[in-house]
Amino acid sequence: MNSRTTVVGVAVSAIGAALLLTGCGGTTAEAGPSASSTVAPAATTPSAPAPGTLTPSIIGQAEKHHAAVLARALTGTTVDEKQWIVLNQATGEPVERAAHIHRIVGLTQWAPAEVETALNALLDKGLLANTPHGRLEPTTAGTAVVGKVRTESGAIVAAAYSAVAPEDLAVAARVLATITTRMAEELAHG
Repeated sequence: MNSRTTVVGVAVSAIGAALLLTGCGGTTAEAGPSASSTVAPAATTPSAPAPGTLTPSIIGQAEKHHAAVLARALTGTTVDEKQWIVLNQATGEPVERAAHIHRIVGLTQWAPAEVETALNALLDKGLLANTPHGRLEPTTAGTAVVGKVRTESGAIVAAAYSAVAPEDLAVAARVLATITTRMAEELAHG
């Protein structure tokens, strides 16, 4: 794998975490702003963004396109978006159920009951299993679904992101992580 592909892959993962969690392993808060980044204080009154500036509309359009890519990759599986995120984030080491639910709630802002429903559906479908030590882990079938979806969505996303310079992807990742962190802070106050 060449260095451009590696940088694109890292940026794809960071931005994916902020938008759809289609293939990342970390949280958006973990990808927060770098020590060298400057974030302007929140404006007290809304103002029109400068032309060519990042806006909620642009982020929303990107999220919808990421969702369409994910929906296409999920075709032929029995997994919906919520189940996908719960399954995808359970890859790696076995995870304790309550900790996994808490983590997904933090990443998505979904209600714990919604995450629990998705998790139970994955257990019922045999895509997740309880280990003898009471932890969750993907089954062979679950691992196959994760591989299929990551491969199919990853190919489309990587092709799109490769049109952008790695330095710009790194900036976009920092910006989206900062915006997500700030919104999470605001939501925590309400």
